[in-house]
Amino acid sequence: MFFDTFWALVLGFTLSGCVQAFVSRKQMKDVLGDHGIASVGRASFFGMVSSSCSYAASALAKSLFSKGADFTTSMIFMFASTNLVIELGLVLWILIGWQFALAEFVGGAIMISLLKLLVPRLIPSALIASSRKKLEEPEVMSMPSSEEPGAKFKSRRGWSDAAGYTIGDFTMLRSELIIGFIVAGLASTIISVEIWQKLFISGHGFWSALENAIIGPFLAFISFVCSVGNVPLAAALWQGGITFGGVIAFIFADLIAFPLVMIYIKYYGRALAIRLTFLFWFVMSLSGLITEGIFQLFSLIPAGSMGKMSTTHLGINATTVLNGLSIFVLMVVFWLYKTRNRGGMSTEFAKDLVCGMQVRISDAPAQTEFDGVMYYFCMPGCQEEFLKNTSKYLSKH
Repeated sequence: MFFDTFWALVLGFTLSGCVQAFVSRKQMKDVLGDHGIASVGRASFFGMVSSSCSYAASALAKSLFSKGADFTTSMIFMFASTNLVIELGLVLWILIGWQFALAEFVGGAIMISLLKLLVPRLIPSALIASSRKKLEEPEVMSMPSSEEPGAKFKSRRGWSDAAGYTIGDFTMLRSELIIGFIVAGLASTIISVEIWQKLFISGHGFWSALENAIIGPFLAFISFVCSVGNVPLAAALWQGGITFGGVIAFIFADLIAFPLVMIYIKYYGRALAIRLTFLFWFVMSLSGLITEGIFQLFSLIPAGSMGKMSTTHLGINATTVLNGLSIFVLMVVFWLYKTRNRGGMSTEFAKDLVCGMQVRISDAPAQTEFDGVMYYFCMPGCQEEFLKNTSKYLSKH
């Protein structure tokens, strides 16, 4: 599975890194002040071109909310950041078929529509106001960039920043990706079809689809695998007999993995976080169910979910050629990243010393001063880990 998807991961992360470097996140915050159609559309687009890491997405959504963005729009941004990104669609296409890649975007649009409809009505405004008051911080003025976007695109520094985002995203997601492939491999080979069949009700029409769509997010909750890392496991579940809608609901449910629920509690308080988690679960399951119905109507659901996943063997074939080209691209990206100081590294960015992610200084979700030096982090969890083991992380850099 890793051999099949390596080129897609490199392509997706590289494109994502370019967009993150050349599109200012500060601009996002200025246009997300309500949950009207225009703001929701912008939040969806900005989310699509942002990092696919669930943890980074949750931290950035919190940052947007704390600095004035509408709560519903911030949540939509978070969903789009993890469920409507390029690398996710590519990996889905390769492992289980183009139908799932298409369903990702169809179901994502449904899920965003449901969030726009339900969050303002089911999440009490008093809880949101209380949470905002807790999170609000004085706005830190940052120096505007002296470089025009077009000039930055042509400069070595701009591409070095893009390489930093690409390597940072790879570094931050390494655990999720490794765990995802290992768990998927074990699920595919050790767990028998009979066990999957007992877990997923089949042969009962709508009731099977409903049960599978509900249990899909629960499996995501207990699997601890987030972002692109849950796609290989989704492929294993599809092979094991879960319905089409159950797979889609599982893929969407990376945002309710147990560690993220704990983060929501820390960000927004227990009362709001619990409501939010159950609302997310409902939206994910319902979106998966609706998506399955649409694809069934147009006869787009692939047959034979019990068959083997689409995989390619080592040899001289298209996948091998694409992987070879991707290795070359990754070498260029890594070279730009390692030699970025020679190109005049941008002062707009800093590296999170804990997870390795590159963050924009002006809107970093967390920061701290140590021995007169400012350090910036992708989320408060990384900041806390740094403060607990400062000598460990400083010695590595």
